[in-house]
Amino acid sequence: MHTGEKPFTCSVCGKGFSESGHCKAHEKTHEEQPEKPHSCADCGMCFFKASELRRHFRSHTGEKPFKCTLCESCFSRSEGLKRHMRSHTGERPYKCIICGKQFYSRQDLNIHGLTHTGEKPHLCPVCGKGFSQLGNMKEHEQNVHIKSEKYICNECGATFTRYKSLTKHRRTHTGERPYLCLTCGRRFSWSHSLSRHRSRWRFIDVAGRPFVWCELLHLPEKK
Repeated sequence: MHTGEKPFTCSVCGKGFSESGHCKAHEKTHEEQPEKPHSCADCGMCFFKASELRRHFRSHTGEKPFKCTLCESCFSRSEGLKRHMRSHTGERPYKCIICGKQFYSRQDLNIHGLTHTGEKPHLCPVCGKGFSQLGNMKEHEQNVHIKSEKYICNECGATFTRYKSLTKHRRTHTGERPYLCLTCGRRFSWSHSLSRHRSRWRFIDVAGRPFVWCELLHLPEKK
């Protein structure tokens, strides 16, 4: 029965609680935070470990020591490179428990989850329209309210509002194919082409052992 009585009192601020465990958990919020001895000379942020400070310092220097061996992308953290490599291999380890769709990163999965809840936390500052993803809101603002075409292809003069779109377009001129099938070695210009190619894989049994067979392995590549 809930009487509303709060017999357990915080020894620091006097706040009352109905259960001892809740009171003890609250008291820990008053404890001093552990010292962070490593501080950034540029912005003053402090860290527990020197390795954390070195990693943070790259945000000031722009250093990106982790390089992709399949394309020209570079990253300031190893985690970023690991996520990026999935765009080449097609690996999507994060799966939506509602619809089964899979994603390269947990962040992408969390963003996708908003499509099921209907939540649209990102509002356009001009018209107030809501979006589930920040990138979609910025794209809306750029295309609808600003309408600026600032990225120009040097080869054909085509213009784009997003640098990412220009980068993809350039592959039509350079023939670059950064997405690699690790089974047959075939390369693709677009990640969705690699995903479609991977969907045609078959898992067969060879001498009692599972083996991934790419059905395009022995077919001539389309021009």
